[in-house]
Amino acid sequence: MSCCRIVQSKCCVERALSLVQRFSRCQMASTWQSVQSMRQWILENGDKRTDPWLLVYSPMPVAIIFLLYLGVVWAGPKLMKRREPVDLKAVLIVYNFAMVCLSVYMFHEFLVTSLLSNYSYLCQPVDYSTSPLAMRMAKVCWWFFFSKVIELADTVFFILRKKNSQLTFLHVYHHGTMIFNWWAGVKYLAGGQSFFIGLLNTFVHIVMYSYYGLAALGPHTQKYLWWKRYLTSLQLLQFVLLTTHTGYNLFTECDFPDSMNAVVFAYCVSLIALFSNFYYQSYLNRKSKKT
Repeated sequence: MSCCRIVQSKCCVERALSLVQRFSRCQMASTWQSVQSMRQWILENGDKRTDPWLLVYSPMPVAIIFLLYLGVVWAGPKLMKRREPVDLKAVLIVYNFAMVCLSVYMFHEFLVTSLLSNYSYLCQPVDYSTSPLAMRMAKVCWWFFFSKVIELADTVFFILRKKNSQLTFLHVYHHGTMIFNWWAGVKYLAGGQSFFIGLLNTFVHIVMYSYYGLAALGPHTQKYLWWKRYLTSLQLLQFVLLTTHTGYNLFTECDFPDSMNAVVFAYCVSLIALFSNFYYQSYLNRKSKKT
């Protein structure tokens, strides 16, 4: 090959590399602009009533909480490996019965506010006004979201007590995702038919935290806790009802975002699958092994 051809080849390669670099820079700039636009849309298109409230305006605080949660799930059992379990009896009694009280309050607010507002249990748009009832519903939606942040403590207690068998994928998945689901709910849809999720879930949590509170009292209460199996059944029934409710609204005319209904529907289907597996492994499969 002549020297001229070698020089020409080098020039072509350099030009090609230069074009690739320019294209890459343009792509990066375009991607960054898209990210910035998305961030701006997320921040500016929320419910103006709830934006000033704690943890609502930006997704960053919730994202940081989520990452810290995953860090605790990963590092916690390793740090506790050579340590004795922490005695949290008093803490658990106070925590669980406090969660019962909070759940009772939220259930009352969801039920009474929806009845006073003449909410439809089939299709209910969000009332974005600042009327007393609309704000009352928005506030209990925020409390419901914040309760999901508080409930991350369940995982911390398992780790400190070295109950690592409780740190299942179901547990971490459910606790970790609920804070994002309800952040979005409070940010954009604080009310409307979202109330139905809160109404069912707070009722289930009244029963669930009552069970945990009684269990924390000690061995002398164990004979009264024969209904744990039915608690799991109640949780499953809850997700079946929510799946039916959101599925119905996906195929009917309702002034509530189909995107949110689709997310809730898919999420509830995943929980039905996971809780069904938990029920089978905990009660049916274990029973068949004993026989």
